Amino acid sequence: MTLTLSPPDPDAEPGVICLSGHGTTVTAVDLQAQLIAAADTVDGTAIDASSLLSVGQAVLQLLIAARQEAIEQDQDFRFVGVSDAFSERVSGCQLAEAIGLEAGKELSQ
Repeated sequence: MTLTLSPPDPDAEPGVICLSGHGTTVTAVDLQAQLIAAADTVDGTAIDASSLLSVGQAVLQLLIAARQEAIEQDQDFRFVGVSDAFSERVSGCQLAEAIGLEAGKELSQ
């Protein structure tokens, strides 16, 4: 299983990107395109990683870069859900602050 990005849904909230499966280097290109599109079309990006089974370095780097860009552009960048696997990986790499996950904050899963 690879990373699955949410397909464009006309009824979905603009700027929400749903991640599921495994986030690998191969799938990072698709994520990058969705992050750019969200940053260009809405005032904020919400990431739902509640169905993510694993996440690799390339996906983490993109999420960190997207958050930094959002901060610089005064746009919202937030997580609306994270899986245990995602949370453990981010915490284990000591990237919670860089990626925008608040330590101890409960997110819908």
